[in-house]
Amino acid sequence: MYSHMMVGTNDTARSKRFYDALFGAVGGKPGMQDDKGRLIYMHKGGLFLVTPPINGEPATHANGGTIGLAMDTPEQVHAWHDAGVTAGGTSIEDPPGERSGPFGKLYLAYLRDPDGNKLCAMHRPSRD
Repeated sequence: MYSHMMVGTNDTARSKRFYDALFGAVGGKPGMQDDKGRLIYMHKGGLFLVTPPINGEPATHANGGTIGLAMDTPEQVHAWHDAGVTAGGTSIEDPPGERSGPFGKLYLAYLRDPDGNKLCAMHRPSRD
């Protein structure tokens, strides 16, 4: 059912530096910018876009919203998290690591991007 995710930004150049570093840490390519100023990232069948709001109002983040991004290994989770912090993101919640919950064990890391959007890197270990 997933098609794409789009978040707003008030500074496209700052967002490009952040997301290029974030996705580059896990093998993604730098974002492309279209004629409307939107940044477009494509990786492993997913589409992620960053845009100044079309209505001209300031971008804000969703209270209670989280954008989850699948990772192949715990090492990718850490590389993603470290790249995001280095590129201007803010580490939030617990440090990267394993959590147990109703969906079993998950390896997670959380960041806020420079505009305040909440992001999560998640690796689901195999159930051996």
